[in-house]
Amino acid sequence: MKKKHFDVIVIGGGLAGLTSAIHLAKSKLEVLLIEKNEYPKHKVCGEYVSNEVLPYLEFLGFNPFEFGAKQISNFELTTHNNKRIVANLPLGGFGMSRYEMDFQLYQLAIKNGISVLQDSVVDVNFEADNFQIETKTNQSFQARIVIGAYGKRSNLDIQFNRKFIKKKSPYLGVKIHVSGDFPQDKVALHNFKGGYCGVSKVENNHINLCYITNFEAFKKYKDIATFQEEVLFKNSELKTLFKTTIPQFEKPITISQISFETKQPVENHIIMCGDTAGMIHPLCGNGMGMAIRSAQLASELIIDYLQGKIELRKTLENQYTKSWKKTFGLRLKAGHSIAYLFRQDWLAPKLLTILRWFPFLMPMIIKMTHGKSMKVK
Repeated sequence: MKKKHFDVIVIGGGLAGLTSAIHLAKSKLEVLLIEKNEYPKHKVCGEYVSNEVLPYLEFLGFNPFEFGAKQISNFELTTHNNKRIVANLPLGGFGMSRYEMDFQLYQLAIKNGISVLQDSVVDVNFEADNFQIETKTNQSFQARIVIGAYGKRSNLDIQFNRKFIKKKSPYLGVKIHVSGDFPQDKVALHNFKGGYCGVSKVENNHINLCYITNFEAFKKYKDIATFQEEVLFKNSELKTLFKTTIPQFEKPITISQISFETKQPVENHIIMCGDTAGMIHPLCGNGMGMAIRSAQLASELIIDYLQGKIELRKTLENQYTKSWKKTFGLRLKAGHSIAYLFRQDWLAPKLLTILRWFPFLMPMIIKMTHGKSMKVK
């Protein structure tokens, strides 16, 4: 790669990184996206996306239904002792694997003239109003703006001395695709002692089973299979799903040290997007939508800054921080509270009883963790 100076460098090529890069390229900005992994790749993810992002994806030139995404309109929640509640999703959503969605967005990024480098960023320095980026393969790049979209945690977080990285996180995520029977218009959340499992169909009719658990609860068992037998399968829905379907992976994929601690949307002048800026509890099921939405917020402000409509970098950073907190602050607080309540094993069944008595509460709770359909500038 000969070119060394770009308008924007995006670190991380997941949903937030790809969508922000495409958005910026549509405004004729020179964009370099650096992603350490090769496309396509499976990731531990719920793979449900709120329809709030569809207008933005259309603006970017991406239609998930062209690639087989499943339209989702119904929601089901069960507890570890097999209490159940069902509801309609007020806005609806779609199911699509990260394997397919990231890959198709990557193809769109290439089509939009974005430079994509498979490499790891090892150092970021900011001086004289410019960023200097160093990669693992000893390449150096400069940019006026850097977007951090590298995911849940990275060695860069240690370099930036981010507060959340100093705290050990107790959460473990496990994901597998299976084939079998499950309604394609439904997303389900099945609670078990110490965690919960999300279920939805994706583009190739596979069922995504993705659960998160407290590592303290998990480590009592010798392996994933034993943990599932002894803990997950106390929930009869999960037992049926795992026992009557055919695994499509050789083994489940896992991720540890998942942190839901508060993060700052701007660190060391880097605009943070997606999970790098903050994570909502998977129980609320809209992390993918949040990642895409944060990319839009960042991109619109960055374009205004680079076109001179926002004069000062400090103003850009303050506006993004304010916009991010306004957009996601309530969602994150609601997510923390809901997840906390459902982690109390004695309380979860009682909560479902209340929700059955007052069915209007469920759509209200869902709306608290989802945004409205997004307007595009």
